[in-house]
Amino acid sequence: MSVKKFYEKGEVIFMQGTPSSCAYIIESGTIEISDWNNGDKLVIGFLKENDIFGEMGLIDDLPRSATAIAHENSIVHVLDKETFESLSKKNPDALMPIMKVLTFRLRETLKQLNEGYKMPGTDRRLDE
Repeated sequence: MSVKKFYEKGEVIFMQGTPSSCAYIIESGTIEISDWNNGDKLVIGFLKENDIFGEMGLIDDLPRSATAIAHENSIVHVLDKETFESLSKKNPDALMPIMKVLTFRLRETLKQLNEGYKMPGTDRRLDE
């Protein structure tokens, strides 16, 4: 079942390392995705209307790989694990958009690594 939730600007949706039990689809607003490493925040990106996030945990049951914070007042639809699994059994073609998102993000990550991605706000590259 999908539930609609409202998050105020600055509100944490989930923290890196916490259990994953659902994914989110943005109806309106902007969500910041960031990685915390030894207390340092690295903004990975910003997601907007119709973007999905938190989907990896529905697939692999591992803890959250990043932190999600409402960058502005936002409305999201929460897709729980039961709904996801039911959808995968009854209509596997409906999961194709999620697979495309995962593939796109993987390609972008590989591209950044190959180009010696510079961390925002620094002159350091990830491979240094």
